[in-house]
Amino acid sequence: MPNISSEKMRFWSPSVRELEPYVPGEQPKIQNLLKLNTNENPYPPSPKVVAAVQKVLENSADALRLYPDPDATELKQAIAKQQRVPVEQVFVGNGSDEVLAHIFKAFFVQDKPVLYPDITYSFYPVYSQFFGISAQSKIIPLNDDFEIVVDDYKQANGGIIITNPNAPTSIALGLSAIEEVLQANPDSVVVIDEAYVDFGAESAVKLVKKYENLVVCQTTSKSRSLAGLRVGFAIAQPHLITALEAVKNSFNSYPMDRFAIAAAVASFEDQDYFEVQCQKVIANREKLIAQLVELGFKVLPSSANFIFTTLPNKNAGELAQQLRNYGIIVRYFNKPRINQYLRITIGTDEQNQRLVATLKNEILK
Repeated sequence: MPNISSEKMRFWSPSVRELEPYVPGEQPKIQNLLKLNTNENPYPPSPKVVAAVQKVLENSADALRLYPDPDATELKQAIAKQQRVPVEQVFVGNGSDEVLAHIFKAFFVQDKPVLYPDITYSFYPVYSQFFGISAQSKIIPLNDDFEIVVDDYKQANGGIIITNPNAPTSIALGLSAIEEVLQANPDSVVVIDEAYVDFGAESAVKLVKKYENLVVCQTTSKSRSLAGLRVGFAIAQPHLITALEAVKNSFNSYPMDRFAIAAAVASFEDQDYFEVQCQKVIANREKLIAQLVELGFKVLPSSANFIFTTLPNKNAGELAQQLRNYGIIVRYFNKPRINQYLRITIGTDEQNQRLVATLKNEILK
């Protein structure tokens, strides 16, 4: 944030003065840059997505003049069909970040502690602060192998949120472990944030019918290559969806524009393309992991479209800067416990080979 004097801050709400906002991954504008820092999909969306967006303008003079459908009904129906759930169990929003914000407001603003891991998506502590529940939040440490310990979530709480696969560690929990958390907390909402689930983890959506306290949140930004259009969604039983709709309609009744709705619908209807692209990313990931291990890296088990890795006896911050000097940007978190690790987005095979060649022939030679 810009350096604002305390005198100028007198116009701000007191809570905003103390806010530590989320810092998004860098979006630099540099030629010939290899951008492996924000977990975007290296492949384009389905051609049907582009055609659907073009069709919005071509077929309707009112596409921009009129408001979009506030319920995004067509999109909810497409998601429900693809996820094999009733449409009443689907909620949509302007990216999963907005969906998560509504989740925090709908379920976590209370006196009991909200539980989440110490190493996880860094928006959770931001939302805790934003909604005034930081004092009630209870951060649960991952174990020494950066794994979630299920027993740690069997304590009094007012809600639980777990990213699965976790970010930035890339490690996934199995469904049996998630069920254990759900069964231990029947009176609390348990949120499973599945931004990366399509790259190798098992989705908890199949558990929604069984557990009235489960909310599963997903995004089209990663596996469906729609980061530029901002489409996120949640799946839960209707009584939880109703709460989310109440929050949404008290904040922004029209979060989904016509282009985002059309694009996302087309993506969900082209399941074959989606599955092929996911398998490409998974194959590229496994190849890259093997190559980095051969160079001496330690790589955590990944079920995501990124890896979390460290090179023993090499400072991670310095390594990130050296890669940047060669036009390759990866994500470095200068935080306790993980400040010797890098998060590297999986690119195309060609992009990954540029990374490996730079490490092998330039930086580690």
